[in-house]
Amino acid sequence: MSEFVKTYPNKLYFVTLTVEGWVDVFSRNIYKDEIISNLKYCQEKEGLQIYAYVLMNNHLHMIAARENGDLGELLGRFKSYTAKKILNMIETNPQESRKEWMLNLFKHFASTNKQHTNYHFWNYTNHPIELWSPEVIMQKVEYIHNNPVRAGIVTEPQHYLYSSACYDSPLSVLIL
Repeated sequence: MSEFVKTYPNKLYFVTLTVEGWVDVFSRNIYKDEIISNLKYCQEKEGLQIYAYVLMNNHLHMIAARENGDLGELLGRFKSYTAKKILNMIETNPQESRKEWMLNLFKHFASTNKQHTNYHFWNYTNHPIELWSPEVIMQKVEYIHNNPVRAGIVTEPQHYLYSSACYDSPLSVLIL
């Protein structure tokens, strides 16, 4: 998750996964759908509990926990898998007009870090914040749901399709 902050099983966290360089990869639905599909997998097979989320053009905010496991470790594997998958989709998509530009950026980000040989897609840290009170939880839910409104994408949070604002109850575990 973050190399500085440890997460604990069954505790609730606000996390942010950011595309390296804030590249607007998720402006295309095919890439957003891939992220959602992988979140569903993590829910079904890995004990990921998502209480609120929003997937923006270059980052993902979530309020999440992991049943009987380390959320940070799971998000690390999620980021590794989705990075490979999305990069492959970019490389093989003949209709991706931004292919060369994005791949060059991700290659540049990898060149500045010894851990990556070809491309560096996700930022390392997830900035986990443990949520300790109902007031803090609601503040983060509001922040998450209003992200697309602040970005000027929609006028009402519930109109953004890649957000839990579309659901009735933001504080129950969402089944994507």
